[in-house]
Amino acid sequence: HLLEGGASLVLLSHLGRPKGPDPKYSLAPVGEALKRHLPGARFAPFPPGSEEALREAEGLRPGEVLLLENVRFEPGEEKNDPELSARYARLGEAFVLDAFGSAHRAHASVVGVARLLPAYAGFLMEKEVRALSRLLQGPERPYAVVLGGAKVSDKIGVIESLLPRIDRLLIGGAMAFTFLKALGGEVGRSLLEEDRLDLAKDLLGRAEALGVRVFLPEDVVAAERIEPGAETRVFPARAIPIPYMGLDIGPKTQAAFAEALKGVRTAFWNGPMGVFEVPPFDQGTLAVGRALAGLEGAFTVVGGGDSVAAVNRLGLQDRFGHVSTGGGASLEFLEKGTLPGIEVLK
Repeated sequence: HLLEGGASLVLLSHLGRPKGPDPKYSLAPVGEALKRHLPGARFAPFPPGSEEALREAEGLRPGEVLLLENVRFEPGEEKNDPELSARYARLGEAFVLDAFGSAHRAHASVVGVARLLPAYAGFLMEKEVRALSRLLQGPERPYAVVLGGAKVSDKIGVIESLLPRIDRLLIGGAMAFTFLKALGGEVGRSLLEEDRLDLAKDLLGRAEALGVRVFLPEDVVAAERIEPGAETRVFPARAIPIPYMGLDIGPKTQAAFAEALKGVRTAFWNGPMGVFEVPPFDQGTLAVGRALAGLEGAFTVVGGGDSVAAVNRLGLQDRFGHVSTGGGASLEFLEKGTLPGIEVLK
């Protein structure tokens, strides 16, 4: 859109979580891919706050696209350093934020530079905010939320925010073991947050008081080691013997979760049901993806790396109302109703 209007573009982006310049996290390969899609694009291996980057930007002609090196190579990026933000602002005349997946981070390339130039939301940002707002503002009922992943502590905020709005809460992944243990279950060597047991019990009590039905795993696929092709056993979720650890939801739970999702009109899914990246512990996550994709007439949203990866692997992206590009960003938006990157554009 901007290129059609005769603009030249300077792209700022990040890759990974480097602790400084690191060739492993260079955006050079991204530059190669970009060139295949945009013939006028090129990569310049300079830190975005450098004089070399400024010279490259000043030399751009209309229709050209310049990708600079990883913003996280800059020491002041994650501290939202005002001086670095000012150096970013020299690179252009206006700023467009289209990195929804980073909009929850108050970094120099997200918030700092936006305060110094005319700043706008990109098309992806608009699409994300519109879709996620539907989960907060008058969602059609019944409304189900499916949460997975490793830790209850990562999801506390979103659970507390959504509980008054939803009808069913399905919990899988390692975070389920903290809830199962809080209810008196034996979870073997499964990942557990001992310091969150009281909180888990409290959240279950609040859900009950609000009339929210909570579905926890009935059975789990367990192993002694996390490795591809590991020998597995299926145990009741509340009776896992040592030395086993639960690494995925079991077949009964897959069926129970699919049944619990029937008839819902709105659904949000974030987080894997098991150790998704290590087969055979990916089957529960794929089963949930299939169940959600099969809902007729429902508005379904998926966010988070492994959940989105499962949907992509199944080739079912088109069966979801919205596939979010932000895991942490989508959770924080649902918790707070806004993000630092949204606030700065108001």
